[in-house]
Amino acid sequence: MTTKAWTPSQILLTLLGTAVSILFLAPFAWGLFTSLKSETEAVEVPPHWLPEDWTGQAWKALFESGNITNWFVNSLVVSVCVTSVVLLVSALAGYGFARTEFRGKSVLMGVVMAGLMISPAVLGVPLFTTVQQMGMVDTYWGMILPQCAPAAMVYILYKFFQGIPRELEEAAFIDGAGRWRVFFTIVLPLSRPSLAAVGIFTFIASWNNFLWPYMVTNNPDLMTMPNGIATVMNSYGIQWAQLMAGGLMAGLPLIIVFVFFQRQIVAGVAHTGLAGQ
Repeated sequence: MTTKAWTPSQILLTLLGTAVSILFLAPFAWGLFTSLKSETEAVEVPPHWLPEDWTGQAWKALFESGNITNWFVNSLVVSVCVTSVVLLVSALAGYGFARTEFRGKSVLMGVVMAGLMISPAVLGVPLFTTVQQMGMVDTYWGMILPQCAPAAMVYILYKFFQGIPRELEEAAFIDGAGRWRVFFTIVLPLSRPSLAAVGIFTFIASWNNFLWPYMVTNNPDLMTMPNGIATVMNSYGIQWAQLMAGGLMAGLPLIIVFVFFQRQIVAGVAHTGLAGQ
């Protein structure tokens, strides 16, 4: 069996892909190697890639100086709850806009679209005032609920639902199915790629959210991973080896999500039309 020779374009694309992969993996490798150095070696000039003396001192100090387990659990609870609520709200709102007619629909859709143009940082103060008045400061609900107004996710699912053939729903209506049954038994199963994409994007955004949890909680037992690690760094100075270890610890769940759900991410982007937006 003869092996087909590579064409010049295949060789060029392979080299380009390898170069881009190295470019993206280099910071991760640098952080990993730095976390395995001593603090003295981590600040040496000029810097070097591999540790001269391999040590897990930074990882041990990180676990001893901060409540990593609680921060990890808090991030997981907040991110999972936000993702679940966003999926429910976005699916219902997107389907309502795509398939139902009601008075004020265009105005309400305009309000949703306007939410795409407003930075979440601009809403920080009014959101905090509202949460404070409701007595939800230093609570899980205070961190979760303000992150559950997903204008972008509503728009993504709205565009996807518009592409579902109406004939499928009309056939179900003729067979006696109601709107809710059609939504849960026909529309949602067809929307799995888009729902997976929305869920993954929401989870990543919530896990990485630093500003809002930082504003709404001062309780060390309720801090999320980004806030907790920042507190450790502020309390003990910039310890670069610990900083790299904390960054890797915080990014580990996102790496796992990408490794196991990369197909869903790509399929979701293709199905929702994000690639052409």
